[in-house]
Amino acid sequence: MTELDDALRLEQSGTGWTGRLSDDWAIGEAINGGLLMSLATTATARSSEAAGGHRDPLSFSAVFLSPGTAGPVQIEPRILRSGRSMTTAEVVVSQPVDGRDVERFRALITLGDLEKYAEPVLRTVAAPDIPPPDKCLSAQDAPPSTLTKSGFLKRFDARMDPATVGWAVGEPSGQGEMRGWLQLADGAQIDAVGLLLALDAFPPVSFDLGSVGWVPTVEFTGYVRGIPAPGWLQLRLHTEHVAGGLLNEDCQIWDSTGRLVAHSRQLASARFPTPSVE
Repeated sequence: MTELDDALRLEQSGTGWTGRLSDDWAIGEAINGGLLMSLATTATARSSEAAGGHRDPLSFSAVFLSPGTAGPVQIEPRILRSGRSMTTAEVVVSQPVDGRDVERFRALITLGDLEKYAEPVLRTVAAPDIPPPDKCLSAQDAPPSTLTKSGFLKRFDARMDPATVGWAVGEPSGQGEMRGWLQLADGAQIDAVGLLLALDAFPPVSFDLGSVGWVPTVEFTGYVRGIPAPGWLQLRLHTEHVAGGLLNEDCQIWDSTGRLVAHSRQLASARFPTPSVE
């Protein structure tokens, strides 16, 4: 069993599923949202099977209400419609806190058969030209910090394009873009469900704009467009609008063949240094 398989392990409980979140997938004190999305999708796909539905995520749209923490987690999917080509469900993820259930997020998920939608490709986005993984900088090269010591980053082999890592040494470019490569540290291949995790695996693009501290997700919408071929995933994150402490962050993922396999947009809250007044 891979590390990700273990993190996504579930047991049926009443009308839903139970799992356990580990600090191994935390950034600071919060469990990465991408892991929660993959966990919710896994539970929904298993519930969908019982309804004669589908397994592959096509779309995922969630509103995040509170950060997940290490400990037991409850996932309650509700199948809204199961047709011949797609299954749509609502899912609620919660955790017990001081004797009451605290909702972490609520999402709408559409499941289907990705192979059915793989071809023909009529229009797509090409991956940017960046240095190969062995010419990029890994997290191991970054200066020690709370971020680099997180359990979550140890689960991945992430390589950043040197042109987009000035923020790590206190020199953000101000372009609002990050590029690089990603694979699981244990060598396991990332599947369609794992792409939801990968969409939220890189540092926030707001770091390249001088943001400081935690950058919580308010809302996330992701699309999976194909089952990734084995090998490195290539990621590009960028933002086109930042105002009032909120920003839109777009992420695109290509597999080792150069095919776009996932993309997303999230609304996130970020803190920026207050300009000094002379």
